[in-house]
Amino acid sequence: MLKSWLQAHWVAGAIFMSLALLLLLPVGIGDGSLALTLIFLASPVYMLHQVEEHTGDRFRSYINGTVFGGVQALSVADVLWINLPGVWGLNFAALYAAHFVDVGWGVAAGYLMLVNGVAHVVMAARFRAYNPGLVTGVLLFAPFGLALVWLVPATHLQTVVGLAIAIAIHVAIAVRANLNAAAARHGKHQPVSAAA
Repeated sequence: MLKSWLQAHWVAGAIFMSLALLLLLPVGIGDGSLALTLIFLASPVYMLHQVEEHTGDRFRSYINGTVFGGVQALSVADVLWINLPGVWGLNFAALYAAHFVDVGWGVAAGYLMLVNGVAHVVMAARFRAYNPGLVTGVLLFAPFGLALVWLVPATHLQTVVGLAIAIAIHVAIAVRANLNAAAARHGKHQPVSAAA
């Protein structure tokens, strides 16, 4: 019940959650430093990207139809897991680590944006067309992600770990999609349908 409700409404929730987080900004975040403020803003900025990307199930449909030729590489449940525990979870973990441990750990949120933005640009170049999330991936993620990784004082270890986490999340998504597509092509799953 909860899973099906989340699958149907998480994108609308992202709109309201991003606005609510932005409305909290004037009251101050943590110690009020620029670095911590940028790490905090990573969540609402990413949520705005998710609205472009996932409204009307556009990204999953694009991946399944265009990238994988009509087989189900990503399910609705996959999209939910990627975006809620994956993206939101990482951004909130980065914020908490930055606030309670060391601000440099928040750099992971910036690298998550940059890796995702690059992935959208590569996909657009490969298919020579728009893909859902491309506009915010370029217009929001490139400048904001670069500002975050440039202005957050991170050690070499924090930089390497942050970038590795961002790459690992995107590699895991690609592996999952390819395994799902391979299983679908070998008859273990039904082809993509509107209800899938």
